[in-house]
Amino acid sequence: MQQTLDKTVLEDELAVSLARAVAAANVRARQEGVELKQSLVTAAEHTGADEICWRISYGPREYIRHCGGDVIIEVGINDGQVRRVLRGQ
Repeated sequence: MQQTLDKTVLEDELAVSLARAVAAANVRARQEGVELKQSLVTAAEHTGADEICWRISYGPREYIRHCGGDVIIEVGINDGQVRRVLRGQ
């Protein structure tokens, strides 16, 4: 079911920033070979050297007895640009 977002949601800077970051990270994750539907996606704020980023992590949905292989994408909180990509081992 499609739902239109009301004005208060679109004016929520934190919500819009996170949505922009997830969208940018999804594009990059696909380029890195991540199957989004098979991934458990988490997001957290991360303080880098000189700025705050969103850290979007893509791990296996079935993670029991599974080690490593996560892809972590850091996205600028203000501009939605990918800062760096980290791969777990």
